[in-house]
Amino acid sequence: MTHKLVDDTTLSEIVAKFDTSCMQECCNELVEQSQEVRMSVNGRKTKEMIIGPIMKDPLPDLLLNDTVVDRVSSFKLLGVHVSNDLKWTEHARAVTSKASSRLQFLKQLKRAGCAEGDIL
Repeated sequence: MTHKLVDDTTLSEIVAKFDTSCMQECCNELVEQSQEVRMSVNGRKTKEMIIGPIMKDPLPDLLLNDTVVDRVSSFKLLGVHVSNDLKWTEHARAVTSKASSRLQFLKQLKRAGCAEGDIL
């Protein structure tokens, strides 16, 4: 028996200035295909991010299994924090915060008397 797991599926589209998005149709197709192979897509864990200017009329909410998908300004994809302005600020903040946390932990180990060889 084979078990298969799919996680972190990403859909993207480029919408020209006066075109309409077809992301809802793509999401509907994804849900349909996943149901055919007895898998489910969790709408509560799904996020939508719009990169670029939003026109005067905002895009309609995206629905996945009758659940409105949260629209976010940044998210983590394959370990990289991507923001809707495509700047590195959020990613740099996350990396420096994680590094600071690890350094604090190493300082505590040193104060507790751990030798360098004991840490590794």
